[in-house]
Amino acid sequence: MTETVVTLVINELVQLIAHESKLLRGAHRDVVDIRDELESIQCFFKDADRGDLQDGVKTWVKQVREVAYHIEDVIDEYVLHVAQHRHQQSFIAFLQKIGHLFKKLKPRHDIATKIQDIKISIREIKERSERYGFSSLEQGSSSSESSGTWHDPRVGALFIEEDEVVGIESTRDELVSWLVGGVSKRSVISVVGMGGIGKTTLAKKVYENELVKGHFDCRVWITVSQSYNVQKILMSMTKKVYCENETALGQIDMMDEITLISQLRKYLQQKRYVVVFDDVWKLEFWEIVKHALPCNGRGSRIIITTRSDLIGVSCKESLFDQVHKLQPLSQDKAWELFCRKAFQSEFQRCCPKELVKLSMDIVKKCEGLPLAIVAIGGLLSTKENVPLEWKKLHDSLSSELECNPHLTSVTKILSLSYHDLPCSLKSCYLFFGIFPEDYSITSVRLLWLWEAGGFIKGKKGKSLVDVAEEYLMELIDRNLVQVSFGELDYEMLIKYRIHDLLHETILSKVGELNFSQVLEAGDTTFHGKSRSLSIHNARENVFETSEYSRVRFIFLFNINEMPRSFMVKLFKKFKLLKVLDFEDAPIDYLAQEVGTLFHLKYLNLRRTKVKILPNSVGMLQNLQTLTVAETPVRELPIEIFRLYKLRHIIAHSHDFEIKSSLYSMRGVKVHEGVGCLNELQDLSLIEANHHGVSLFEELGKLSQLRLFGISNMTAKRGRALCTSIQKMVHLNSLFVSSISEDEIIDLESISSPPPFLKHIYLRGRLKKLPNWILELQNLVTLVLFFSSLEEYPLSCVQALPNLITLSLNHAYDGEQLHFEEGGFRKLKKLTLREMEKLKMVEIDKGSLPSLEQLEIGPCPQMKEV
Repeated sequence: MTETVVTLVINELVQLIAHESKLLRGAHRDVVDIRDELESIQCFFKDADRGDLQDGVKTWVKQVREVAYHIEDVIDEYVLHVAQHRHQQSFIAFLQKIGHLFKKLKPRHDIATKIQDIKISIREIKERSERYGFSSLEQGSSSSESSGTWHDPRVGALFIEEDEVVGIESTRDELVSWLVGGVSKRSVISVVGMGGIGKTTLAKKVYENELVKGHFDCRVWITVSQSYNVQKILMSMTKKVYCENETALGQIDMMDEITLISQLRKYLQQKRYVVVFDDVWKLEFWEIVKHALPCNGRGSRIIITTRSDLIGVSCKESLFDQVHKLQPLSQDKAWELFCRKAFQSEFQRCCPKELVKLSMDIVKKCEGLPLAIVAIGGLLSTKENVPLEWKKLHDSLSSELECNPHLTSVTKILSLSYHDLPCSLKSCYLFFGIFPEDYSITSVRLLWLWEAGGFIKGKKGKSLVDVAEEYLMELIDRNLVQVSFGELDYEMLIKYRIHDLLHETILSKVGELNFSQVLEAGDTTFHGKSRSLSIHNARENVFETSEYSRVRFIFLFNINEMPRSFMVKLFKKFKLLKVLDFEDAPIDYLAQEVGTLFHLKYLNLRRTKVKILPNSVGMLQNLQTLTVAETPVRELPIEIFRLYKLRHIIAHSHDFEIKSSLYSMRGVKVHEGVGCLNELQDLSLIEANHHGVSLFEELGKLSQLRLFGISNMTAKRGRALCTSIQKMVHLNSLFVSSISEDEIIDLESISSPPPFLKHIYLRGRLKKLPNWILELQNLVTLVLFFSSLEEYPLSCVQALPNLITLSLNHAYDGEQLHFEEGGFRKLKKLTLREMEKLKMVEIDKGSLPSLEQLEIGPCPQMKEV
């Protein structure tokens, strides 16, 4: 009888669990549907801050976003709840187990119920949107334009005064010369640069030049803009060229696209014409309108202005076409332009001594952007010339850019680039608002943060990092992100930043979207709605006013001290964290409570003083990135082998006091079993001397590795390492360091090198350069430290077709290096350091044709170059 009752209870329980599990699976599908709904709404209303519908549309989109955030919170809270109970295996009696299972059903049922309620909220929001007429972007745009409430902020660039033309005179003269001289073939010049840098101003000054006016039979200026219509633009061009023919003008509005192109070709075929397409946003535009511009052999010219490098390059279809990248004004020219505007009617356009420092700070913030310099200078010209008034503007520039009518055009023009971004790139771009002003971030850190944040959408046949690199390159091509370079021992550091004024526009947007909140010194209120929290110069009490938070990202910048209680509060209040970035933070330990952050995907401890990772990191089952680079951590706990989702482990450190030594770089010890982490893409730097052959057998299982670094290698382990490397078919970067300067690195046994290998860094003695390096058609970087090669190295590598960087440090024991004609066709950077016996470097004419940077020395015996 008892067994029958127990059986019935179990059967009922199984059915109930199945029902609730089905409900939960449905809830997960609802999450995906709602997220897709949100994304489509955001894309559809990407220009929602224009016109009469501005506030209504923003409110509507914000409501949908809040609901999407809510549903994500509910799911994550439930998953966390299940994970916390998964480890409680206390089996005392059968009835206790039954009771425990029934208890688990309640949160499972609660979440499904909550999600159903959220779906009802979504439905109500959609119905409200339709009721208030938020049914099409075009509808909103047309109503705003017809009511006269929206104005193109770029109009001013077409009517700029002569005294505002500073720093472009030589470029203007160069373009005029190109227009009226040169070949008879039709040619195109693309003027490229970020918004507000002066592209339209430059093109207008060239277009109105007297030489240009007298040289061409037909001149046409077309402003394209984001919301262009090709047929309307073709109509506008046709009307301008037929302006004196009233009969033709009357027929143009009835013509289709093909007819318009035919009419334009017919008219322009006999003309020497110049056409300016100002503010081109889409590549497809040029692909159509170019057919209306005949190659008539009369020296016709086309000027295109665009914010996109990709469009500029794509319009270069022949050797006669050009791309001109417009650069920011130099500091001197920026100061000159500022003084012309700020003191246009007094002080002989010179800055009074008491205002110089404040003025210089303001000009510096503009970073050579003429649009901002002119607007801010013009505003200051209306104020009293006393330090107090100018300091007010200096200290409140961020809010003035957003609210002051004199400056809002700057923000609007800069924001156009954001609104033109596809939805997949908007979050990636806004992510720069998390970092302080003028902050540069390495490519690796940025891409892995995007990956952990879920901003990267997978593409068939590509890793998420590959897709992230494409996203980054598009932001660079759109002149939204700037590139800077640095060097750290064996690696070239590529860093990225954004213009200070773009940073201001991002801060405004991330606040509006609850994307991020920045807490600076003195801020004590955290509203808890933002998905990311960026703490700058703040103290421990920033968490005092916040309860349980839905924050997913936490970053710390410029914090001088961090008591242990800070970290305890952090782990207690932020249970749903996905990203924890402690880079450069003043911490010397990581609390065991970090293991409670079940959703954590990214943990960065770079340049902290943490010595030991707690065993509880083994509970971070979703962790993808672990960075302990430049820390005293010397060993990774064995518990990390439970983290099957790990993709990136970075653990190298430098001793900068002994930089020119083999021992200036260290790795970490790992336990046996690393082969179980089969999703690893990056592993650097691990030490080899603590293991036998078994370590290399484990490494051979890591077939997804793209970056691999190993130190403390001995010659007898060389063959085993080569066997492992051959199995790393996706390897992109390889770093190998020997255990001592006398120990030989034996890499000769590689018969089939990884086909995608681009970067090689070898630290230690080599008998000779491995022959397989000659097979690497994709090799971009070759860096040799302490190789002491006796065999001449250049003949082996000079024919590598894509080699860009060659660095030889203590690498060659010969007396002469000869760079022969025709060799190193793409090499841009050559470094020759610490060659104690080198006496002569000879570079033939025709060698190194692409070289941009040459560094030689110290080489004590060097006599001739």
